[in-house]
Amino acid sequence: MAQALSLDLRRRVVDAIKRGLSCRQSAERFGVSASSAIRWYGRLKKQGNVAAQKQGGDRRSGRIEAEAGFILSQVAETPDITLAELQEKLKTRGLIVGIGTLWRFFDRRRITFKKRRRMLPSGSAAT
Repeated sequence: MAQALSLDLRRRVVDAIKRGLSCRQSAERFGVSASSAIRWYGRLKKQGNVAAQKQGGDRRSGRIEAEAGFILSQVAETPDITLAELQEKLKTRGLIVGIGTLWRFFDRRRITFKKRRRMLPSGSAAT
């Protein structure tokens, strides 16, 4: 992911616009895109600052976390339930989630479902 341009550069671009340069002229002078200069100046007028907003992060896990009690109760009731079965049960409750979303839900709680170890080969089997 690309990093945000520095706050100092943003301020210099916006200050040049305030002093009379157009957004495009200011952008060209400081080597940034015209769209960035336009967005920064618009943000200054609307919000009062030009600081970069937070990038990335999880914005949607709240939907599945709201159903945590239901999901964990289903697992307690049926310990060998599959993620696909859980996905179907959530769909009946009006929540459509992917298998990866369910996997991350369990991963955050460090809940794993390991299969049993393989049996040792029998002693009477031909080698």
